[in-house]
Amino acid sequence: MKKYCSFFFSLFYALLLFACNKELPPKATTSIFDSMPVVKQVVPIINEASGIADSKTNPGYLWVEEDSGNPPQLYLLGHDGKVLKTIYIKGAVNRDWEDMALVNDTIYVADIGDNNLGFPDYTIYQFAEPSASTDTVASFSAIHFTYPDGAHDAEALLIDPVTKDIYIITKRDAFSKIYKLSFPYSTTSVNTVSLVGALNYNNVVSAAFAPDGREIIIKTYLALYYYTRSQNETIEQVLGKSYTILPYTPEPQGEAVTFANDNSGFFTLSEKGFATTVNLYFYSRE
Repeated sequence: MKKYCSFFFSLFYALLLFACNKELPPKATTSIFDSMPVVKQVVPIINEASGIADSKTNPGYLWVEEDSGNPPQLYLLGHDGKVLKTIYIKGAVNRDWEDMALVNDTIYVADIGDNNLGFPDYTIYQFAEPSASTDTVASFSAIHFTYPDGAHDAEALLIDPVTKDIYIITKRDAFSKIYKLSFPYSTTSVNTVSLVGALNYNNVVSAAFAPDGREIIIKTYLALYYYTRSQNETIEQVLGKSYTILPYTPEPQGEAVTFANDNSGFFTLSEKGFATTVNLYFYSRE
């Protein structure tokens, strides 16, 4: 009974999000991944998960960040749902961390949220992936950037594993905009990103690259948009193509997605919202 209550609560919350955000949950159009995820309860609860990345240095664990109002730290969360520890990022500021990526053994934490559209610039923290024995990350680079057309609220980050170009996808524009920061980028002065495209939907809350760089998932509160990448295509070219919709189980306030490092599937994680528990979902590749 508890399982069914949790499902109906999540469905109710998804409908509430639709009422507030006007996002229509689309019907799944592909079965590349299992339609029903493996569910693991997160213990102890992580209240405001906003980004996740599957660890390479610590197999079997995910990195988890929380958004505004929380300490500048990362959780190390087991694939079994058990939190191992937190690691503090000394000197960083969690103004509104909204997504993260792990590329070539480097973690990128995106401080890109802006609910009130009031910030003049934004930051992406970059540092070597720590081991589980680390308590504090004391050294990082800060990539500061600004938009050419004013403030934006963004919650999704993609980093091309080949070129290291950074892509930011906005949330609340009528159609989510795609901005690009080309490599190499400065860590001593403020960069300006370039508008390179737009999606035909909005409310984007997370994005993820497959380990081989050939697949991308863009997440909204109610849907998972799946893209495939051919050799030599840029991310903006990929996101300008047609997509398919993956099966998705509604979450209380799901704001995080990442592929598994072995490419066996992908994880999603939600904020607690009004729920009583937080669950880690894993969708296996068929």
